[in-house]
Amino acid sequence: MKLIERSQLAGMNIHYKYFSLEYFLDAQVRAGFQSIELWAGSPHFFLSDMEYDDCVRVKRMVRERGLAVKVITPENCSVPYQFAAADPELYRRSFHYFKKGLDAGEELGCEIMAVHSGRGNLNEDREEAWKRGRDMLARLSDYARTKGITLAMESLRPQETNLAVTLKDVKRMFDEIRHPNFKAMIDTCAMGVSGENPEQWFHVMGDENIVHMHFVDGLPYGHLIWGDGRHDLAAWLKILQDHHYQGLLSQEITAPDYCYEPAKADIRNYRKFEPFMK
Repeated sequence: MKLIERSQLAGMNIHYKYFSLEYFLDAQVRAGFQSIELWAGSPHFFLSDMEYDDCVRVKRMVRERGLAVKVITPENCSVPYQFAAADPELYRRSFHYFKKGLDAGEELGCEIMAVHSGRGNLNEDREEAWKRGRDMLARLSDYARTKGITLAMESLRPQETNLAVTLKDVKRMFDEIRHPNFKAMIDTCAMGVSGENPEQWFHVMGDENIVHMHFVDGLPYGHLIWGDGRHDLAAWLKILQDHHYQGLLSQEITAPDYCYEPAKADIRNYRKFEPFMK
């Protein structure tokens, strides 16, 4: 039964961090992917608050293989830059870092940049950190509009942030920013950890306001390839079809075990989707 288009399934390079960009791209072709979400992290794509890699070169490498980069995701977990930084200088540099991400995204032909709320210090008032994250995202939304890119905000797990962890948090941020270039995305790992499901997200956010997904299996923890977790792939894909979801289903695979043989993991993962793309 066909539930998604082949072009909706997007490979991601975050679990190829021990391999070259060329190796990742070739592996995506072998697996069957057509679309890419580019994790903008070294060694694949250098990005800072001052500069970024040669997009012409990267775009050529992608196009030569019949692929398309549709989403850019600046690294924001293992670097200092983050959306709600408490230090004023780091906050300023973070803003320029994410602006550079949007500049690179425009050059690469991306439609979306993935974002989240940032995180506050645990020894400060959460609302103060929330305001910083909200204001950063609002300013970036204005800049994204000049680039023809939409910011798609995901929730995170409690271990990753003390700000937007739940659907309720994402809805609050969405309501406070109210910008045409600021939308929501579902991360199925964070969603599962919060005890939520895709139907709830579409009901609360509205079909038109969910524009991207990190659509992976889990326990609910794990960011696993499909078949290694407990989620019901067929049931979730049917929900997406019922709500006319046309965005990407990016395979954000982050469990450490996949990092040593990522190409094999991608092939096994892709095969789980094949019955729903015919």
